[in-house]
Amino acid sequence: MKKFQAISSTISLQLDEEIDEFGSNVQDDDDDDDEYIQMLLDREINIGTDGLQMQEFFRSDWIQRARLDGIEYILRMRDLLGFRFQTAYLSITYLDRFLQRRSIDATEKAWAVKLVSMACLSLGAKMEESCTVPLLSDFCLKDDHINFESKVIQRMELLVLDTLGWKMGSITPFAFTHFFFKNYYPISISISISIPTTNLLSRIVEIIFGAIKDVKLMNQRPSVLAAAATLFVLDQRFTRNVLELKIYPLASTFNLQIEDIISCYNQVQEIESLKLKKGIN
Repeated sequence: MKKFQAISSTISLQLDEEIDEFGSNVQDDDDDDDEYIQMLLDREINIGTDGLQMQEFFRSDWIQRARLDGIEYILRMRDLLGFRFQTAYLSITYLDRFLQRRSIDATEKAWAVKLVSMACLSLGAKMEESCTVPLLSDFCLKDDHINFESKVIQRMELLVLDTLGWKMGSITPFAFTHFFFKNYYPISISISISIPTTNLLSRIVEIIFGAIKDVKLMNQRPSVLAAAATLFVLDQRFTRNVLELKIYPLASTFNLQIEDIISCYNQVQEIESLKLKKGIN
């Protein structure tokens, strides 16, 4: 998709700092790392949503289109404002939860979804960004015919907070990316295939954002999506047996859902195959 082509040019630059941090983290105590990952896995189970109910709601064609419009806005603004990938992903989860709980009149969907998306991204930035969050007016696209005053966006922020019950903390796949990367991409493999680490992580990021656009994958646990994306970048043609062999060592130690990861891998495979057929990079 064109929006992904736009963000790809800056992915490597933003991941450089993450990779440096990852390199130092590899030297950390494995026991501490394992305890942290298990804590995240336990937490994502407790945060879990009613996946079947959400998928049923998003079967509506106009809701799917509205959701995609909102996601495209969030990804574009993430690029323009230099936000972290975690911020964009978290904002998209806010958007999904809001759309499920609040009805939007189809006749007002264009401006309403844009306003909700702005509010969700602003809230996501306040949760994830360590730097000063831009002014609300900066969340308006200069070339967009639909823009809002800051006080209108602020009121929508309050509505989103109220609708989500002020439960804004969540876990994203990026909390697990380096863990799976470390386990599935040993240094020897990275060297043998002569692909820079930055390029591999960049591709994983693209896979994750491509997957979250699909309503069938919107409710996958963050750990499942991170594992499937990492495995897919390692090899796009893994058989079920190979996937089981690769996943089992970690699944036997951590509470990983083997079937969910395999299913997610297969769905990512379908999404990427369809993109190739359509000529989308």
